[in-house]
Amino acid sequence: MSMLYKLRTLALGVVVALSLTAGCNAENPIIQTNFTADPAPLVYNGTVYLYTSHDEDDATGFHMLNWKLYTSTDMVNWTDHGTVASLATFPWAVQSNDAWAPQAIERKGKFYLYVPISVPGSPKNVIAVAVADSPLGPFKDVLGHPLIDKGMGNIDPTVFIDDDGQAYLYWGNPNLWYVKLNQDMISYSGDIVKADSKAENYQEGPWFYERNGKYYVAYASHCCPEGIGYAMSNSPTGPWQYKGMIMEPDVRSSGNHPGIIDYKGSSYVFGFNYTLNFALTNVHRERRSVTLAKFSYNPDGTISTLPWWSKEGVPQVGTLNPFVRVEAETMAWESGPTTGVWTTGVRTAQDDKIGVYVTSITSGDFIKVRGVDFGDNQASSFTASVASGSHGGSIEMHLDNVDGPEIGSLPVSSTGGLHTWQAKTTTVSGANGKHDLYFLFRGEATGQLFNFDYWRFNKKGAKKSKP
Repeated sequence: MSMLYKLRTLALGVVVALSLTAGCNAENPIIQTNFTADPAPLVYNGTVYLYTSHDEDDATGFHMLNWKLYTSTDMVNWTDHGTVASLATFPWAVQSNDAWAPQAIERKGKFYLYVPISVPGSPKNVIAVAVADSPLGPFKDVLGHPLIDKGMGNIDPTVFIDDDGQAYLYWGNPNLWYVKLNQDMISYSGDIVKADSKAENYQEGPWFYERNGKYYVAYASHCCPEGIGYAMSNSPTGPWQYKGMIMEPDVRSSGNHPGIIDYKGSSYVFGFNYTLNFALTNVHRERRSVTLAKFSYNPDGTISTLPWWSKEGVPQVGTLNPFVRVEAETMAWESGPTTGVWTTGVRTAQDDKIGVYVTSITSGDFIKVRGVDFGDNQASSFTASVASGSHGGSIEMHLDNVDGPEIGSLPVSSTGGLHTWQAKTTTVSGANGKHDLYFLFRGEATGQLFNFDYWRFNKKGAKKSKP
């Protein structure tokens, strides 16, 4: 039995998902297969790349070993790309903990990931940088030492490139610091400067950006609990003027960490709460879950205060095409058997051969994919890549609800092992127009049924395509 599966079965050591009733539209937190925090969204070539820190299942206080990546083109279905960097990326760093809040940025076809970590023999943090040729990684340490050396409160880096090409790196708790980065993005010139006009309620987690000629620093404010405040300036180096709260502190979340983007004509703020942790226990543990809200700017550039993170999440922008390969780890929601309470669901895993896949599938678990556009009765069959040992089971496909109309069921027999992959196909009927698609997993066994890598619907009369 794998360690991942063992963790899933421990009452207080698994990630769970929210399922209040069948068909519930609760979409926050946006990631349910891992505990995630410190969201750092990057818009690149029409896709949102969401880098996060990762709270381990066994965390009581902070226990963080790596950084994860999720992508979306519709803001509701998120594809898990697994771990893109870890403490092992920086072998000179402490390896047992402290993989804290990241941020990534692109410059001239290279991608730079800034992370706070710790070093042996010192209580002070450093900021490191790793570089990749793709936003998907792999990210590699190119310095072999910190970019920003030891200092108390050297955490939560945020990076921005201004229109004149000058890049800035901000960070800090409880003070706000910045430095001007060089063109290579892995060195800096001039002094490290302490901002002398930070807002009184600034705590940590700065997010630095520019919009319509105004510069913004959003941040985790007060403590504790932490809300999200923001300040504005006419210059990238301040002075900063406090403007108010994007979200007030709430006792349901002792921490927060903003990430703000504009995407497809709308503005979004990411943060986190403890919803999945408190599904397992009423004891506060540092196991957080990334959340998302839509907002708008006032004519003068200020931001009105939002309510606390809603369960409904945000509207979908666009639809999902079911007639191309879709990774099984693309989902809007996942959960276990619908019982009217919080329930366990599937997990994701990663290997060097096929990448990320869905695992820990038990009978009654389901995955929801939102806004799938089947067009005009074009789907005739369904193909999925699966791997199964002796148990097997089936994948039922339902529309609009976990117990909605069934359009087909794919039998999953043994493939020779949980890492022996086969593409299996079954006929489907009744898939017309736009629907939420539910994959409901069934099986006789009480344990793990099979693994699930990708899926695709096939059109009538179309030639069989390669995976």
